[in-house]
Amino acid sequence: MKSADIRQAFLDYFARQGHAIVPSSSLVPADDPTLLFTNAGMNQFKDVFLGREKRDYTRATSSQRCVRAGGKHNDLENVGYTARHHTFFEMLGNFSFGDYFKREAIKFAWEFLTVEMKLPAERLWVTVHVSDDEAADIWLKEMGVSAERFSRLDEDNFWQMGDTGPCGPCSEIFYDHGADVPGGPPGSEGDDLDRYIEIWNLVFMQYDRQPDGELKPLPKPSVDTGMGLERIAAVLQGVHSNYEIDLFQALLKAAAKATGTDDLEEKSLRVIADHIRSSSFLICDGVIPSNEGRGYVLRRIIRRALRHGHKLGCESLFFHTLVAALVEQMGDAYPTLRAEQARIEKALKAEEEQFGRTLAQGMKVLEQAVATLDGDVIPGDVVFTLYDTHGFPPDLTADVAREKNLRIDQAGFDVAMAAQRERARGADSFASDYNDRLQIDASTEFSGYELLDDQAAVVGLYRNGEAVDQLNAGEDGMVVLERTPFYAESGGQVGDTGVLSVGDARFVVSDTRKRQAAHVHLGKLEAGTLKTGDKVAARVDTRRRQAVMRNHSATHLMHAALRKVLGNHVAQKGSLVGPDYLRFDFSHGGSVTAEQIAEIEGIVNAHILANLPVSTELMDIDAARAAGAMALFGEKYDDEVRVLTMGEAAFSKELCGGTHVARTGDIGLFRITLEGASSAGVRRIEAVTGDNALAEVKRLADTVSRVAATVKASPEQAAARVEQLVSRARELEKEIERLKQKLASGTGNDLSAQAQNIDGVNIVASQLDGADAKTLRTAIDKLKDKLGSAVVLLAAVEGDKISLVAGVTKDLAGDYPAGDLVRYVASQIGGKGGGRGDMAQGGGSDVAALPAALESVADWARARQKG
Repeated sequence: MKSADIRQAFLDYFARQGHAIVPSSSLVPADDPTLLFTNAGMNQFKDVFLGREKRDYTRATSSQRCVRAGGKHNDLENVGYTARHHTFFEMLGNFSFGDYFKREAIKFAWEFLTVEMKLPAERLWVTVHVSDDEAADIWLKEMGVSAERFSRLDEDNFWQMGDTGPCGPCSEIFYDHGADVPGGPPGSEGDDLDRYIEIWNLVFMQYDRQPDGELKPLPKPSVDTGMGLERIAAVLQGVHSNYEIDLFQALLKAAAKATGTDDLEEKSLRVIADHIRSSSFLICDGVIPSNEGRGYVLRRIIRRALRHGHKLGCESLFFHTLVAALVEQMGDAYPTLRAEQARIEKALKAEEEQFGRTLAQGMKVLEQAVATLDGDVIPGDVVFTLYDTHGFPPDLTADVAREKNLRIDQAGFDVAMAAQRERARGADSFASDYNDRLQIDASTEFSGYELLDDQAAVVGLYRNGEAVDQLNAGEDGMVVLERTPFYAESGGQVGDTGVLSVGDARFVVSDTRKRQAAHVHLGKLEAGTLKTGDKVAARVDTRRRQAVMRNHSATHLMHAALRKVLGNHVAQKGSLVGPDYLRFDFSHGGSVTAEQIAEIEGIVNAHILANLPVSTELMDIDAARAAGAMALFGEKYDDEVRVLTMGEAAFSKELCGGTHVARTGDIGLFRITLEGASSAGVRRIEAVTGDNALAEVKRLADTVSRVAATVKASPEQAAARVEQLVSRARELEKEIERLKQKLASGTGNDLSAQAQNIDGVNIVASQLDGADAKTLRTAIDKLKDKLGSAVVLLAAVEGDKISLVAGVTKDLAGDYPAGDLVRYVASQIGGKGGGRGDMAQGGGSDVAALPAALESVADWARARQKG
């Protein structure tokens, strides 16, 4: 049973029991500062359990995507090294909000497992909290669970979401993988081994834990359950490790192909397969890699995956290519993942490129440190250097250390981090090494609204944060002028670049920033000597400034268009205006549709085509607000402000101290290149203007032309032709499926003649070329119908992969269990398998051994008869 089928069967079962099917919530918890990520199915119902929120249902069921990679619930370091730890997983759950309680929750769970999923009761072990006599009586007296497979536990059977919040006693259901797996039952010595695996936790919500530890009764007793989809899939698919289920096998194969690895048992492939799930879904839900909060956890996950790819010998970009394989596996269950595929790939690729530049060097530093190590502890200063210089999170270094039987000096790293924070305290973004030593008393007049080329005297020079009288050729420094046309970074607009010159002195400005009332020109003196008092020619890089102005003016028009199309709730939450593109973050609860994107683009371009003048006016702040001017997020305003107006009927009116085009037509063209989530409730748009917009149009046109050439159609007919081809491909897929079914049906009739009768039992063991697992199952069903009473094992070979499917008629399933038969044959061809008594499947890779393995089925049947 595939994972997708299990997920749907769970939801369907509880829907039949009167539960509302509730979609998975975001991995970024809404309005819950106590959680880093959504880590359980009940997170989205927290306020319902607390009685703060009412919904139109009292029973719910969901399949919730979860991440445990930071904060209290952090499984990151174990991922890849155990069979069941993941950063991302899906939690199947059913919930009661003051409706049913323990009796119904227990009945539902037992019925789903033993009736719907047909798990044998003798393989299930149940635990309750030591104090919960009510739950114990329900299990033992009403459900008939054997006392021999029942135990009472203390801490392990009391659940809480965090240090505060809903909590209560719980009852857990474990699956017994059998005596051939080491480990004892829950509560016994060895219960941390792998024989007994928890698959379902039934939490009986009775309390709300307060910050002081007090347990207050909830308004109504409620139920919260959680069953990991990956764990129950492993049980139902007859495998022991979660990484052997269908969802992971597809990702492992994709990761192996992307990294050029042959061995699917490589732990590094497990890390990569797990991390592509968490990384992709986090980005899908609006988290972006960064150096703080959720973004930092995401960055740690991505970089851990990249390091494991590097460990496998892969030095090219690979991680972002795995998104397609993930979408293929989970895109139907989570359509947003499919819709956001391109954005996810872009974000992952950018992070790969950034980290790839330092990964090799960082690994070299780490290897050198290990080679000279005295003992088994990597010093904290080395761990800090790897983090600070090469972007290695400490847990990534710890990951490498564990592989070498080493550990890191975490305390030493913490000391180094604390020292860095102290050094950075009070520093600003462009003088972080100067602390508070750099205090500039000068005031700079800005002439850049009217001029891009001006003359001005040098009133301050700085080298290494210290005031000096002169700069010499080759020195980096900062220059302060009495007046400047250079715009200093502010309000999201980047600082200007250009040249300051006098005589043979040439100071190349790489950035312009504000310090108190001064504009500070950062750069390098490439030639000559520059002294305080020199009168320099200050020339802004005109082409770059014009590109910045186009993007800044377009940002204002787009902001107004967003409010017109999406509503007045749209407010700026962040902005970057550079020469190459503009980025705009704004408040909005959902994604912006393709139709809305097109409408926004159309509105902005209509104002550009109108070529109306852009006006600015100085007025006091109160008058500006009275006139309807919008204030931008994060901007500080003086009593007198600049009000920028552009477009027909003052379409856009905002307070802004930035530089802008003279007429809207100067923007040239506007194109949106990206729309996605930035964080919870915040969307991000990136766009281009002018030459870059033309280049984007040309790129898209070239793409259409290539597609048209590929499908042998004109560009105008390409879309229709692609639709025809896709439709034809679907028809062919259906035809292939029909032919496979026909093949299975015919094969079933043909193979019946090959049946061996061994002491009254019909045995069929054969290879069926050109078939897949589904076709094999269909053929087995036909054979069982034709023979009436039979034991059947069919195999199919594709490349070096062997698929095995066994089927046994119900009258023989007790004596000739299909699961045992598959395991017997799979062990001879280098593989594994398992399943129920009447149906099982497995596989292997030793194709040469397959004929002998098939011939041995008769011996297996004879041995079963003798046994």
